[in-house]
Amino acid sequence: MAGTTLLDIKGIETYYGNIRALNGVDVSVNQGEIVALIGANGAGKSTLMMTIFGAPRARAGTITFAGTDITKMPTHEIARLRIAQSPEGRRIFPRMTVMENLQMGASLDNLKH
Repeated sequence: MAGTTLLDIKGIETYYGNIRALNGVDVSVNQGEIVALIGANGAGKSTLMMTIFGAPRARAGTITFAGTDITKMPTHEIARLRIAQSPEGRRIFPRMTVMENLQMGASLDNLKH
């Protein structure tokens, strides 16, 4: 049902070594919403997405998905929650749909664990 918070990100800080890439990011996405991250190169869009997936880890803040805190959850467990990303034009199967590519990635991840 629309209006229910599906993804809630509060105060996320992510670093690459000593370089802070994200500083106090807050994002809330309700079930049924479609959200676009828009910004210049280096703005932190990819870093935010990768932080949601657990690589790199957030040093501060929380990430909650469907009521579950996933901030420190192992990446393979995050994938089991059906949180996935389709890369931008690389490392994908071009004849497959976005959903099929995501399912392939999830299937391959399950083989590792």
